[in-house]
Amino acid sequence: MDIQHLVDRLEDLIDEGRHVPFSKFTLIDEERALEIIDQMRISVPEQIEKASRLINQRDRLLAQANEEATRIVELARERSEELIKRDAVLQTAKSRAANIIEQAQREAEMIRADADAYVMDVLKELEAQLIRNLTVARNGIATILEERESSRARRQAAYEQTVSEIDAASQELVEASVEANPIASSGDDEQA
Repeated sequence: MDIQHLVDRLEDLIDEGRHVPFSKFTLIDEERALEIIDQMRISVPEQIEKASRLINQRDRLLAQANEEATRIVELARERSEELIKRDAVLQTAKSRAANIIEQAQREAEMIRADADAYVMDVLKELEAQLIRNLTVARNGIATILEERESSRARRQAAYEQTVSEIDAASQELVEASVEANPIASSGDDEQA
């Protein structure tokens, strides 16, 4: 599966999540998020395989360029030999042959340079895409972890507040009971 599609799905999952009122947090389906992240982990090797195919394509282009260069050099040699045979002036023929060979070598080098530049551009673009996707996945994981911790802290604070309120209410009841029944309280003291 295409990594960009997975990133879009993760973004949609976050957009579909429930917003927690009065906060920047959003609740999302953890199972779906983890499933998308697992698919991303599977997809990254596919992207690497794509890069490998591009390298193989570059190698084929280089091989073709080398074959073409060899053919051009061979053709240049054949031409230079013909020129030597045809031309009475040996130096002129050698000079022409050297120029043809030099031009063939320059063309072959240009083909190699163009092939390398193309492959480098594609690999840099792939690298940038992988970095963006990794950043999106890491941000998604961090958001989920922050939301979990925030929810846990809110539950703990609510529990502690409830316990505190129950303790205060119990204390008030005891004090009200003692004030309402002071005789029983002092009689208990005398019996003791």
